[in-house]
Amino acid sequence: MTKLTKSIIDGADLRFKQYTIWCSELKGFGAYVQPSGKKSYFVDYRTADGTRRRMTIGKHGVITTEQARKLAIETMGGVVLQKADPLLERKTRRASMTVAELCDQYLKVASKGVVLGRSRRPKKVSTIEIDKGRIERHIKPLLGTKLVIDLTRADIVKFVRDVTVGKTAKHDRSGKNGTRVLVTGGAGTAARTTGFLGGILTYAVGEGIIPTNPVQGVPLPADNVRNRRLTADEYRAIGNALTCEAAELDTPQAITGAWLVALTGCRLGEIVALKWDEVDEDAGCFRLKDSKSGPSVRPVGKVVFDVLHKALRVSGNPYVLPGLRKTGHYNGLAGAWVRFMERAELKGVTPHTMRHSYASVAGDLGFAESTIAAMLGHAGNTVTSRYVHRLDSVLVAAADKIAGEIERQMKGEKK
Repeated sequence: MTKLTKSIIDGADLRFKQYTIWCSELKGFGAYVQPSGKKSYFVDYRTADGTRRRMTIGKHGVITTEQARKLAIETMGGVVLQKADPLLERKTRRASMTVAELCDQYLKVASKGVVLGRSRRPKKVSTIEIDKGRIERHIKPLLGTKLVIDLTRADIVKFVRDVTVGKTAKHDRSGKNGTRVLVTGGAGTAARTTGFLGGILTYAVGEGIIPTNPVQGVPLPADNVRNRRLTADEYRAIGNALTCEAAELDTPQAITGAWLVALTGCRLGEIVALKWDEVDEDAGCFRLKDSKSGPSVRPVGKVVFDVLHKALRVSGNPYVLPGLRKTGHYNGLAGAWVRFMERAELKGVTPHTMRHSYASVAGDLGFAESTIAAMLGHAGNTVTSRYVHRLDSVLVAAADKIAGEIERQMKGEKK
């Protein structure tokens, strides 16, 4: 044996079979010489339980002899001081799933009803679609190729920062059936997406994939968008955007949907999925069969039914906002909303802003929090029975008054 050097490896003879050259200076360090002429460095060691391992460090030419020697020293130092098994760790890491693979597995089990939501019930199909969007548009682009076992708190902090500054933001037609998709950044998006990522990693902990959740303890930015409410002037600007000459070129479903979002306090998804058999004008309500909190009865004002009387109807299509291809529901409301806000010259006004503003107008009119919660369909405060024929007259009157006040502000009429 002799000390391994570049000249020793370069001058090694070729034989019919692979053979080994050991380093006389560093025990356990050596090199393979292949009949083809390829040469690779390796380290030979014993684990804490006495098992012998041999791990390839790198190819000669890709790394130098001295670089290989340093790696061998570091490897054997870890074996002695930390009782580690670097070869086993390497194999484990190679076999470990990436964040993208974990996300795919999570969606698969969630679709089977295994993952429970906040209400301790299986996640709804609509919720899983939202989850899928957050995965494809934020999590996979930024963290997808990382191994789950390698995720650190620093990775999560950077993820929050990147989403906040809009690193994953885009505006294109990558949605279902070519619909326009607006992917935004911002504090709210970062907070909600990171919270969801934390849920995925909690699942990973439960499955034994990782020992701890790196999202826990990471400070999330405040979601200021969800606390925003409209002023009377901003309501008026939206009303103008929906009734100006430019609005004549908009899709009727988009105009109708925007009015319903503004006047009802319903979530955008609830309006998009609303069917005619859920509209009960006699009782003054929507009888939603599948809201975020389950079946829910929502009182709505008379002006809402005035909007519905003018809505486009397609024979055989059950949706209030029928699809452009005459089947299914209209998928372009989210993109249209962005266009309407640009026309109104308003920033940070989302469909959720309208929901929050609806509640704020209700508060301005003097209604109690319990009444407002029931009208918004908040969990624990919903009128959930589909078989109630008549709602409390107080709720119906309240919804009528709130919708009327919002319409008045949108049209700029005096009290």
